[in-house]
Amino acid sequence: MRPTVRPPLLSSDDIEAARTSSARLATLVRSGAHPLSLCIVGERGEDTVELPALAAELLVEILENMAAGSAVAVLRKDAELTTQQAADFLSVSRPFVVGLLESGAVPFRKVGTHRRVRFDDLRTYKATTDDARRKALDQLAADAQELDMGY
Repeated sequence: MRPTVRPPLLSSDDIEAARTSSARLATLVRSGAHPLSLCIVGERGEDTVELPALAAELLVEILENMAAGSAVAVLRKDAELTTQQAADFLSVSRPFVVGLLESGAVPFRKVGTHRRVRFDDLRTYKATTDDARRKALDQLAADAQELDMGY
């Protein structure tokens, strides 16, 4: 398993194709027409593939990220990450992640001397901290409004 695969830089044609296809696919996915069938045309002819609703939604998200020029990685929920991969996911330093693990904020296991973090546990931590951050910002905005601070 290679959880962080850095694709080559996307060409402007790739980005435009991702933008167009994500918009068209998103319209179909959001219309509620399920299951969706995808017609694949290639050198060896064409074939139709039925997509489960969740896979179609994921494909839209991948294409939207590609249209924005972003790299995309797909991981299983139970994938285990190194501390550096966890740091990359959280956009923090590796030593900060090690501190989180050692403090018990995120569960981990050791493989020899190396720490491994389940992606699902990392996602849960991120969602929890993002929610707490959002609530704190909402409270600050409410306090600023109440004090008529002009913003």
